[in-house]
Amino acid sequence: MAASARTRQANRRLRLLLVIVLLAFGGTLARAAWLQVVQGPRLSRIAQSQHHEVVKTPAGRGTIFDRTGVPLAIGEQTTTVFADPKQVRNPRVVALAAHAILGVSANQLYPQLLDKRSQFVYVQRFADPAKAELLAKRNLAGVGFYPEQRRTYPQGTVAPQVIGYAGVDNTGLEGLEYEYNTSLSGRTGTETIVRDPVGRTIDVLSSTPEVEGQDVFSTIDHTIQANAEQVLRQTVSQWRAKYAVAIVLDPKTGAVLAMAQAPGYNANQSNSVPLAVQRNRAVTDTYEPGSTFKLVTITGALSESLVTPSTKFTLAPSIRVADRVIHDAEPRPTETMTVAQILQRSSNVGAITLAEKLGGARLMSWIRKFGFGRPTAIDFPGESPGDVLPLDQWSGSTIGNVPIGQGIAVTPIQMASVYAAVANGGVWIQPHLVERIGSEPPRQWARRRIISPPVNAKVKTMLTGVVADAGATGTAAAIPGYSVAGKTGTAQKPNGHGGYSDTNFDATFVGMVPASNPRLVVLVMVDEPRGSIFGGVVAAPAFASIAKFDLQYLEIPPDEPGTRTTLGASG
Repeated sequence: MAASARTRQANRRLRLLLVIVLLAFGGTLARAAWLQVVQGPRLSRIAQSQHHEVVKTPAGRGTIFDRTGVPLAIGEQTTTVFADPKQVRNPRVVALAAHAILGVSANQLYPQLLDKRSQFVYVQRFADPAKAELLAKRNLAGVGFYPEQRRTYPQGTVAPQVIGYAGVDNTGLEGLEYEYNTSLSGRTGTETIVRDPVGRTIDVLSSTPEVEGQDVFSTIDHTIQANAEQVLRQTVSQWRAKYAVAIVLDPKTGAVLAMAQAPGYNANQSNSVPLAVQRNRAVTDTYEPGSTFKLVTITGALSESLVTPSTKFTLAPSIRVADRVIHDAEPRPTETMTVAQILQRSSNVGAITLAEKLGGARLMSWIRKFGFGRPTAIDFPGESPGDVLPLDQWSGSTIGNVPIGQGIAVTPIQMASVYAAVANGGVWIQPHLVERIGSEPPRQWARRRIISPPVNAKVKTMLTGVVADAGATGTAAAIPGYSVAGKTGTAQKPNGHGGYSDTNFDATFVGMVPASNPRLVVLVMVDEPRGSIFGGVVAAPAFASIAKFDLQYLEIPPDEPGTRTTLGASG
C-alpha cells in the first residue's frame, strides 16, 4: 500500500515536471516566434545600426595656383584620431598612449573617454600621419582613424585678403576659397562598414568613391603681389597711414596680377586676425576718388564734342556753385588753361566749368557708362557697387562736387578697371582673379566699349602730360625709359556729420605703362597719410616703384629709347 502511494506520488512529480518543461518550451517557442515575426524588423535595424556604419570619406580640396603655377593654397594630408567611449576598454591606457605619441593632454582626454554617453570624441584632429600610425599599432579598442586634409597657405603673407581661407571642415569662408568653394570642394564619398564588438572595422559592404576637388588657376602673380605688398608696407610706414591698397591689372585681358594691401597678415593664422584686416578693401570698401574722377568729366565733354584738348578757358581762382565756393588745391591767380592743362594741373575750377557745359544729365550718363554705381562683377565675394547719388536727388551744388570726385564713392577695382579701359583703347574688360578651373577652357569675360577710339587717344595723351609735363601733378610717377599716363587724386574724407574732415584725406595715383602700348595699369590708394596729403606726393612714388619692378620682372621693353634704363631682376 505504501509502495503504491510512493509510485503515484513519483508519477505526479514526473507529470508536473513534464508540464513545466512543456510550458517553458512553449514560452520559449512563443518568445522566439514573437521576436522573429513581430519584433524581427525592428531588432534587425538595431543590430545593423550596432554593427553597420556609414562613414563619409572626405574629398581632397583642390589647389589654388598663381598664374605661374606656384601654389597659393594646398591641402596638407593629416590623420584625425577619434575614440568611441562606449567601446574604449581602458580609458587611462588610451589617454596615456595619446599623450606619449601625439602629445595631447591626457588630463583633458581622460574624462571625455570616461563619459559613456558619448560615442565620438576627438583624440586629435589633423594629427601627424606618422605619429597616428604609431598609435594605430597599439590596437587600442575604441580608437579609430581617418584621413583628413588641413588647408595651408605656403606663401604665408602673400595675398591673404585675396585667397581668403577655409575652415577646419575644409569649407571656404573668405576670399577665393569662398567664391570657388563648390569647385574646390569636390564630392564626399561614403563607405558602409561592419565593426566588431570593440569597434574595429572587419568588412566594407559598399562604397561610393569621393570626387577630388578641382584646382583653381588664379591670375595673381605671387612675385608681383609680394613686391606690391612690400611697397605698400613701406608707404604706410613712411606716411604713417591707416592702410594702403594697390591693384595691378593687365588692361588687355582684365586679369588682376596683384591685389595688395597693407597691413597684411599670415593666411595660416586667419583665425587670430581681426576681420577689419582680413577684408579685401580693393573690392569691398569705397572711397571718394577725388581728382582721379576728373577723367569721367573731361572724357564726357570731349565725347559730346563740347571741347577739344586745346580749348582754352579763363579760370578764376575759385568758382561759385549754388551756395558753395570751390577753389583749386593750390592758390593761383586768374589763368587761361587748355582742357589738357585742366587735367594735367588737376584744376577743380576747370573741371567744374567743363561739367557745367556738359550738364547734370549728360554727366550722369557718362558716370553710368563708365560703370560707377554698380559692381564690376569681379569674381570675388562681397563686392560693393559704390555710391552714386541719383540725378533726381542732386542739389544745386552737386554739379560742383561730383565732377571733381567728391560726393561720390567708388571702389579701387572700379577705378582701376576704368583706367584699364583707357589703356585698352576705350574697351572696358571685366576684371577677374581666376583664369580657369581644372581642365576647363579659360573663362570668357564681359567687355564693352565705353570711349570712342579718337577720344580715347586724346584722353591717353592728356594723361601722359599729367606725368611728363613740368608743373603737372604726377611727375613723381615717372619711370626712366618708359612713358607713363595717369592721374593723381587727393580727396577729403567725409567726417560722418554731413561734412568733410580738414585732416583726413585719401591720396591716389592710377596710371598705365608704357603709355604708347599699355601693358600694365597700377592703382595705389593710401588712406589718411600724415606729413603730406597729395596723391602726387604720397601715392605716385609708390606707383612708380611697383610699376618699375613689374616692367623689369615681365621684361617689357622701354618705349622711350632716349632715356637709358637697365632691364633685370629687382629686389
